[in-house]
Amino acid sequence: MDHSGHGMHGMPMDLPPFTLGRGLAFSPDTFFLVGCLLALGLYAWGVARLRGRGDGWPVGRTVFFVVGVLSVALVMCTGLNDYGMVMFSVHMVQHMVISMLSPILLLLGAPVTLALRALPVASRRGDKGPRELLLALLHSRYMRIVTHPAFTIPLFIASLYALYFTPLFDFLMSSKPGHIAMMVHFLAVGLVFFWPIMGVDPGPHRPGYVMRMLELFAGMPFHAFFGIALMMATEPMVKVYENPPASLGIDALADQNAAGGIAWAFSEIPSVLVLIALVYQWYRSEQRQAVRKDRAADRDGDKELAAYNAYLASLQARGQ
Repeated sequence: MDHSGHGMHGMPMDLPPFTLGRGLAFSPDTFFLVGCLLALGLYAWGVARLRGRGDGWPVGRTVFFVVGVLSVALVMCTGLNDYGMVMFSVHMVQHMVISMLSPILLLLGAPVTLALRALPVASRRGDKGPRELLLALLHSRYMRIVTHPAFTIPLFIASLYALYFTPLFDFLMSSKPGHIAMMVHFLAVGLVFFWPIMGVDPGPHRPGYVMRMLELFAGMPFHAFFGIALMMATEPMVKVYENPPASLGIDALADQNAAGGIAWAFSEIPSVLVLIALVYQWYRSEQRQAVRKDRAADRDGDKELAAYNAYLASLQARGQ
């Protein structure tokens, strides 16, 4: 028996009725456990490298990143992952967290900015070290395509409808590698969708604040519609959850309705988080611009004001 919730032949194992305590019990998926530890280790190395040379790094960003990594570990390295194999509602909690909450928290940690500041510059001009390779990737045509709204919004929507309402979902759930690939896909889709919208890290697309809000709201209604479709269904729509283990004592259709409710409700959470972040960024941007204008005015001795006063004086002279 492995920790994925499957027996030797991919059949769901018998689990006791779900409770929060059982759901949060440590039950690590090796792939995600190693990935989370590696992410935390690399981030800590980057922060330590900056501090070591006397540069600062905001504590808030570190907190956001750590909480983001822990949110991935919460749904993939606890009993939630076991129950997610046999309960649609628990799987939907995993999906919503790893695709909509974890990416936002990770991006607020600005990992790309940290990497660009922490990675060493190539020793000789023309050489390509890790930092130069990262910059080349950020400016590549590939990155321009995968972070463009014309790509990210349809991908965000297709990850729901094309996955759950086709046999692809059952195929991926039938094996541990397939399940891992699906969860990695959810995380990656969330990252490329929210990356241009959040605007914390540098990237190929940096739309204005209003456009970012429009991009955000272009994707969210489809999540709500998906949840409503599951809630209103009169029969199970996903084959893998049609026959939950008798030991759980749950009804497949009631569990599917609960999954739909989770998907519908969760679409509001990232919208609020991202809107708060965007409004704060907008406010900070306006403040920085005002400071720059004040400094420019101090440097040039307020030439604009002097010119305006001279203009008024010339008008007065003509009048006399």
